[in-house]
Amino acid sequence: METAGYAVLSRQSGLMRELQLIANNVANANTTGYRQQGLIFSEYIRATDHGSLSMSAAHVRDSSFAQGAITRTGATLDLAIEGEGFFAVITPGGERLTRNGAFTTSAQGDLVTHDGYPVLSAAGGPVFVPPGAADLAVARDGTLSSQGLPIGQIGLLRPPDTKELERDGATLFRAPKGTEPVEDPAIIQGALESSNVDPVLQLARLIEVQRAYEMGQGFLDREDERQRAAIKTLFT
Repeated sequence: METAGYAVLSRQSGLMRELQLIANNVANANTTGYRQQGLIFSEYIRATDHGSLSMSAAHVRDSSFAQGAITRTGATLDLAIEGEGFFAVITPGGERLTRNGAFTTSAQGDLVTHDGYPVLSAAGGPVFVPPGAADLAVARDGTLSSQGLPIGQIGLLRPPDTKELERDGATLFRAPKGTEPVEDPAIIQGALESSNVDPVLQLARLIEVQRAYEMGQGFLDREDERQRAAIKTLFT
């Protein structure tokens, strides 16, 4: 196959991946704290084995992150982050970051996600909510108090670069290069951050990707016909 064919095939592969991401975005349009996924196409040049010709291909990588709309719920342990930062939770696979602040308490009194993962404090340990604690309040800096007395502080962390985050499920992320505390945390109690997916834009992009895929397929079909005709002419 000629270089042009390899370039088109790499783009077709990327477009297929983007179709899958768009479908996943639309499916999670109502998932609390979900971060929209996307692809960026960039060209790179690679030398061939014999060094006579180079090959141009399309490189793809994930790209997303934007503030979602904040919706008031009134629930005491529903927390939304305004601005940068993530809640830190402990999963069986280790520490993960999330913007999904729909929390509850476990039987042991720990603040946990709906999947049962403990939420970490600013000090790095579990956040304990005493049984029967009344008038729970969460300040913007994450300080948790009961009847005006502080009982803990929910931590907010950020990675050095959000582009380095690795997705682990719908709303969890792994930070391979570590994290640091958010200097000016802003937590809103009684609210949740919605998904940052715009379904209308996603459906419009879906149509664009489908058309681009059809154009690439048409090119490959014409190239195949050209090569067949050339071979037939040479050997008949």
